[in-house]
Amino acid sequence: MAYQFEDIKDSVAIVTGSGRGIGKEIAHLFAQHGAKVVVSDIDADVCEAAAKEIADEGGEVMHVVCDITKMDQVENLMKQTIDKWGKIDHLINNAGITKDGLFLRMKPEQWNFVVNINLTGTYNCCFAAVNYMRKARKGNIINLSSIARHGNPGQANYAAAKAGIVGLTKSLAKELAPMGIRVNCVAPGFVHTRLTDAIPEKIREEMIKQIPLKRTGEPIDIAKPILFLCSDLAGYITGQVLDVNGGLA
Repeated sequence: MAYQFEDIKDSVAIVTGSGRGIGKEIAHLFAQHGAKVVVSDIDADVCEAAAKEIADEGGEVMHVVCDITKMDQVENLMKQTIDKWGKIDHLINNAGITKDGLFLRMKPEQWNFVVNINLTGTYNCCFAAVNYMRKARKGNIINLSSIARHGNPGQANYAAAKAGIVGLTKSLAKELAPMGIRVNCVAPGFVHTRLTDAIPEKIREEMIKQIPLKRTGEPIDIAKPILFLCSDLAGYITGQVLDVNGGLA
């Protein structure tokens, strides 16, 4: 196998929410470039299945079931990674969820559910991973935000969480730079996943018309920029938000 990103080879990457969708594609891509990959998801079945796919392709992989809203489970995720491979080079905080509803009808449970997973879960993973990265004086953290951070009707909870991730990213980038840790953010637009498949076809077609490139993104379109940001090619990039949305404003 030819490795286009040689510095990724033999590095260790944890990808949360990687049992399916964008996270799964990220895990596959890192494995294809020689990284040792930790597939992590709250769903045990998809977590194991995704890891098996990577192993069957010849990748080095382990899987750890983890609810990122529970700090003890997050700490276990990091510890298992260290116990197996001795380091954490890359943390990709991809795990996320939506629970949409108009604000005037949004119950506190809806708000807390989305904010706890998307924002607090990202904090939990960053906090636990940095304890290991700072000792090594190096590391990369990629947080997944969204175009929805600018605001979307019916997504006040999701938009607030994804906007919060941007603030978290920029703050951590400044704090952790002296330790050799880079922190960046990738903000996908309308990406073809099982969640977007649930959108009625007529509405989906109208959304695509608004995208300058006239197509939805695919998970690989998000995975590739993340691989770049974790590579030495991006060695002077930190605290940035990379919009990957086909030109959608």
